[in-house]
This record gives sequence, C-alpha cells and structure tokens, in this order.
Amino acid sequence: MAARGTAEEQQPLLGEQGPGSSQCDVVETEEHYRSRWRSIRVLYLTMFLSSVGFSIVIMSIWPYLQKIDPTADASFLGWIIASYSIGQMVASPIFGLWSNFRPRKEPLVISIFISVAANCLYAYVQVPPSHNKYYMLLARGLVGFGSGNVAVVRSYIAGATSLQERTSAMANTSASQALGFILGPVFQTCFALIGEKGVTWQAIDLQVNMYTAPVLLGAFLGIINVILIFAILREHRVDDLGRPCKSINFDEASTDVPDTQESIDQVAVVTTNILFFIILFIFAVFETIATPLTMDMYAWTREQAVLYNGIILAALGVEAVIVFMGIKILSQKTGERVLLLRGFIIVLIGFFVLLPWGNQFPKIQWEDLHNNSISNKSSGEGIKFFWKLVTGNSSEAPTGCPIEESWCRYTPVIHLAQFLVAAVLIGMGYPACNVMSYTLYSKILGPKPQGVYMGWLTASGSGARILGPVFVSQTYTYLGPRWSFSLICGMVILTIMLLGAVYKRLIAFSVRHGWVQE
Repeated sequence: MAARGTAEEQQPLLGEQGPGSSQCDVVETEEHYRSRWRSIRVLYLTMFLSSVGFSIVIMSIWPYLQKIDPTADASFLGWIIASYSIGQMVASPIFGLWSNFRPRKEPLVISIFISVAANCLYAYVQVPPSHNKYYMLLARGLVGFGSGNVAVVRSYIAGATSLQERTSAMANTSASQALGFILGPVFQTCFALIGEKGVTWQAIDLQVNMYTAPVLLGAFLGIINVILIFAILREHRVDDLGRPCKSINFDEASTDVPDTQESIDQVAVVTTNILFFIILFIFAVFETIATPLTMDMYAWTREQAVLYNGIILAALGVEAVIVFMGIKILSQKTGERVLLLRGFIIVLIGFFVLLPWGNQFPKIQWEDLHNNSISNKSSGEGIKFFWKLVTGNSSEAPTGCPIEESWCRYTPVIHLAQFLVAAVLIGMGYPACNVMSYTLYSKILGPKPQGVYMGWLTASGSGARILGPVFVSQTYTYLGPRWSFSLICGMVILTIMLLGAVYKRLIAFSVRHGWVQE
C-alpha cells in the first residue's frame, strides 16, 4: 500500500478490539483514508473563510459607518463590532445540535449562505434612505451567526480523526483560522486602491468601492466553499484507534456502549469551557488595549498607533501559525495537558512583564479633549473614549496620556521593550492554550456526536470576546494599566490553580475507560 498522507496524518490501521469495535472496520482502506482527509481539508478552508469574514472589513467599518449614516457615533460602532461575536454565540449551539442529528452538510451550507446573504446586505446598507446604521448592525450580526458553523467544523474533525491524529488536525484548524485573521486586513488594504467612489453597477444599484468590494469577495468565496462542500465533503467517522465506523451516528451504530453520555466527565467538560473562556478573554483584552496603551505611553498619533499595532498583531499572527505547527511535534512528546499548563504560564509571564515600574512617567496630554471630567463619564464612556482617540476626525489631536485619567500622573511608563516582549510571550502562550484546550475537550467528550458541546465551547469563546473589551475599557480608563494587568495576572494564576486541581481528569474518554493506553 502506498504511503498515506503526511507524517502527522498517519495512523496505524490495526488496533486492539474494544467497545464498539464490532461496528468499526479493523483496517481503513486507502480510498476511505483519502476521502476522509479531503473532507477535513475542505473544513480547514471553511474555518479560514469564517475568520476572513470577520477581519476583512474590521479596518474599514468605522469610516464606512460614518459615510452611510452620520448619526452613528463611536459607541454604536462598539455594538457593531460586538454583534459578530453575539451572533456567533447564539448560533454555535444551534448549528452544533443540528449537526448531531442531520448530515453536517446541511448546517454548513445553510450557515455559509447566511454569511453570503449578510455580506450582500453589508454591500447595500448605503442604499436605504434612513436607519442605515441598523442595517449594518444586522449585517454584521448575521455574518457572526453564519460563523457559528465553527462548532460544526470542530465536531466533524473530532469525530473524523483518531486520538493520534487529533492534535495535528486541531492545530491545522487553528492555523487556518489564524491565517484568515492575518490575510483579511491584507485583502482590505488591496481594495483600498479602488477608493471611496469606486464604480457603480446601475442595473442592480450596487456601488463597488473600498468598503463593499471586500464583502463581495467574501460572498464569492463563500459560494466557492459551498460548491466544494457539495463536491468533496463526505460523512466520515473513526474511533479513537482510527478504525472507520460504519455509521456516522454513534447512537445507532453502537450496541456495546449502552449510554456513554452519562460516562462523560462533566467536571472536565465544564473546566475546559472555563479554560477556553479565560484564554480568549485575556487575548481579547490584549488586542483591545494595545492601541490606547501605546498612544498613552509613547505619545503615538492615531496613524502611528494603527500602523505599528497592525504590524505587531500581524507578526503575532505569523508567530501563532509557527506555534501551531510546533505544537504538532511537541504534543507527541509531552502531551496536551503539559502544553496547556505551559501556555498559561507563558501568558502569565507576558502580562507580568507589562506591569509598569521605575521612575519614568508618560508624557501628559494637558489639552482638554473633553469638556467633562472623567468622573462625569457614564459607564459606556470608556469604550467611546478609546474610539474617539483612535478614530477622531481631528488630524492634529494632542498626544500623550490624557490628563482626565488621573492614573497618568502617578503610573510609571511601560517601556516599549516591555510591551514588545510581553506581546511575543502572549503571542506564544495564547495559541498553545487555544488549540490544546479544544483538543483536550474533543478527547474528553468521547465517541458520541460532539456538535452541541462544541457549540457551547464556541459560544463561551464568543462571550469572552464580548466581555474582554468591556472589562479592560473600564479598568484601564478608571484604574490604569497597573490595576488592569494585575487583575489579569490574578485571573491567570487562579486559572492555573484550577487546571492543577483537575489536571488528572483532563484525559481522553477512551483512556479514562481503559479502551486505549495513554
């Protein structure tokens, strides 16, 4: 038999007989193996396009919103940004439940068509005579709703890979997602050459410009994705030893394991959801704080902050892809739990490095940017404050740490070297924790369909991306970076303690029941 796939995809075809073995073939044929991995690679593309759908317009949402509806303010922009994660949080359990009882093509295709329709709506939000900002809010929410298919992708890959293949496949899934986040803004930058006016297709009243061209590309790629799903994706399921099972529905296929659902370690399941929430929460905090922090600490202008932080985040994306590839090798030597623990420790060190110290203080922005003092701000003013700093209309806005933020007068500066070292450390620990948490999660859940559970995991991550920016906007505005990063360090320490408490329970379902050796 010819060599089958790359080294990380190879899995022994023979295994000991265990529960459910009567419903699984002892040997996987070459044809089945190739079909299985073609299907998985199509889902890599689906994950890539899902993340592109979020990032391809993120840099242009604010100017587009100002153009189509002058009544929109920066606080409404916050709702538009959050609507994506809210939509994904709502949709993930729904699509996950759907995939448990029906062929996975159905929720995948429907979710992608929702995203395609939402992108088309986004391209037309300038057409209605009024309430344009609400149409944009709806469009971004629906794009997020369509991206709830991430739960279906992860549940399919979990069911179509053996324990030996799982970590590698999940790492590739995360790498695909990271590439989407990296390349989305690159696509947006290319379309900037079209300009704001662009060209108008009078027959269908469509204006193709720097704001609408990216989403139209996203809609086109979505249609290509649907075609590939219909043409290539097949329902495959293998057991933890890599033996192909006769039925995609484990409930129907198994007579040897009467009720595996009750045997799932629910403590491990809940703990893994918490770990996943925390790691996405703290990375959302870092992404949110990067621009205002560098503007306050280094007196960067808006243009400098957007440019330099864009470069830094892009570099972190490349770093994440490298980490994902390295994890596939390291996990075979150390195991997922060790890498997860090390990842959290690296993140802790990264935020500890960010703590301000020394006798040098940031430049104070003495100009009164706002008529009201910080004490008169409402709870929502923190987010608005940041957005006005970054995207305000004045090209000559003063730079430095705003005098309204009292902590600026007594908090030492965070040196640029500190910030860069912390960024590298967080960019190393985050991807390790990310992929290890849902790899362990898929193994803990065992052989039954994982759609609903993966839906809840995805929803917890979406909730973290919503709450993280809200948390840091308030703590940073009112308390400053010392308190913000100290609280994050405390949160990570508690998380490490939680991980240590349940460390022995975070094992694969088959290992826990003695079907396979750890």
